[in-house]
Amino acid sequence: MIAHGRYSGLGFPANWIITDIVRMEDGVFVEHWDVIQDEATKEQSRSGHPMFGDTFPK
Repeated sequence: MIAHGRYSGLGFPANWIITDIVRMEDGVFVEHWDVIQDEATKEQSRSGHPMFGDTFPK
């Protein structure tokens, strides 16, 4: 299972983009990984696309 989201309004200089990856066996969590990184601005984006959603945050 993978969950992906943008966390904003936490008082940090940049929004966070967070991905949680969970592996389950027989309905039980057996492993968990996560990735947390600052959201790239439009100027920082090499592809010109936002990390999350269709638009860059204001």
